[in-house]
Amino acid sequence: MDVQDIKNRFGIIGNSPLLNRAIDIARQVAPTDISVLITGESGSGKEVFSHIIHSLSARKHGPFIAVNCGAIPEGTIDSELFGHEKGSFTGAHDARKGYFEVVDGGTIFLDEVAELPIGTQARLLRVLETGEYIRVGSSKVQKTNVRVIAATNKDVFDAVMAGKFREDLYYRLNTVPLKIPALRERKEDINLLFRKFIADFTDKYRSPSVQLDQSAQLVLMNYNWPGNVRQLKNIAEQIAVLEKDRNLSAEHLQNYIPTETGSTVPMRISNQKKDDFSERDILYKVLFDMKKDMIDLKKLVAEIIQNGGNTAGIQSNQKVINQLYRDIEIPGTTNLNADPHQLVIHQPNSDKEFDLMDEAEEVEESLSLIDKESDLIKKALKKHKGKRKLAAHELGISERTLYRKIKELEL
Repeated sequence: MDVQDIKNRFGIIGNSPLLNRAIDIARQVAPTDISVLITGESGSGKEVFSHIIHSLSARKHGPFIAVNCGAIPEGTIDSELFGHEKGSFTGAHDARKGYFEVVDGGTIFLDEVAELPIGTQARLLRVLETGEYIRVGSSKVQKTNVRVIAATNKDVFDAVMAGKFREDLYYRLNTVPLKIPALRERKEDINLLFRKFIADFTDKYRSPSVQLDQSAQLVLMNYNWPGNVRQLKNIAEQIAVLEKDRNLSAEHLQNYIPTETGSTVPMRISNQKKDDFSERDILYKVLFDMKKDMIDLKKLVAEIIQNGGNTAGIQSNQKVINQLYRDIEIPGTTNLNADPHQLVIHQPNSDKEFDLMDEAEEVEESLSLIDKESDLIKKALKKHKGKRKLAAHELGISERTLYRKIKELEL
C-alpha cells in the first residue's frame, strides 16, 4: 500500500512533503514490532497515525486501545494500565484486568505519555523490555505481548533534562521517532482541508455551500493555527452553521478566527527567542551582578591595604568606584567625586562616621564554624543575662549540650 492509498483509506487530506514523509515512515515501521514515539502539537492528528501503524501491522486483527495518560488520575493509573487484585486498595471490591492484559496480542496507544508519573514509567519500561508486569496488590508476575505506540505534544527530552521523565524509557520508546507537522508547516494543505470540512458540514447540516474569495484564503494561510487541524475543523463547522453570507471575504473570516496574542503552541518551537527571561532568571541576574560589584569593591579595598593605607592609588580606580555607586545608590554615602582620597561613609540617623580603610580588615569574614558557634552562644547568654536554661532554649539545644559547649569553647 503506497502513501496515496493510505491517505484515501484514512481520510487524510494534503500533499505537503512533511506530511507525506510522516505517512511513509508509519507505513515502513508498521510491519515490525518496534516501539514508536509520535510527537506533534495538539490537534495535529497523532492518533490517526497510531491507527495507520496498527492497521498495517501483523496485529491488525488483534485489539487496539487508545489511552489518554493525562486524563487518568495519578492514584489510579497503575490500576488502569496493569490491573489490580481484590482488596488491594479502598474500593477494589473485585479483581480487574488492566489494559496491558486486555490488549494482549494487539496494540496500545499511550497518548500524552509524558504525563505518566515516575513510578508508572518504571512499570512501563519493564513491560517494554521483558513483557512482564504485576497487578496492583499482587506478587504474581504476568506476561503480555503488546505493541506500544506512544505520543506526546511536549518536548520529552526537555522533560528528561528536568528529571520528570526517565531517560531509559525515553530512548526505549523513541526507537523510531515520528514527527507530525503542524498545520502552519503545511500551508499548501490549509485551503484543501477547509474546503473538505466545509463540504462535509454543509452536507451534514443541509446548508448552502460556502465559497472563499482570495483575501479569505490568504487569511487562512497566514494564520498561526495553534490548534492545528482540529481548530480548522471547528471553525469550518461554525461557518457552516452560523454564517448567513455564503461568499466569505477576509472580513467575514476574521469573525471566526481568534486574535493571536503571542504563542499558544504547547510544543517548543526551534526559532523561539533565546532572550526571554522569567522573573527567576531576572532575579538571578541581579544577584550575580551584585556579587560581581562586591568582588570588585573587595579587590579595591585589598589594594588599599597592600599599599599600607595610602589612598593615592584610588585616583586610578576612580572609574570603577563611580560605576559601582552609579549602579547602586547606597543611602548615607558621600559623593566620591568630591575627594577621591577620602572614602568616608556616614551612617544614617547618626553623626558617627568611619573611614573605609579603618574597617578594611572586616572585609574577609571568618568562615570558621567554631567561631560562629562561639559567637551565637555568647549572644544568647548576653541576651538572657547569663541564664543558661533560657539561652539553651533560644539556641534550640538542650541545657546539658550548652554546658558542654561552654566548656569545650572555654567561654
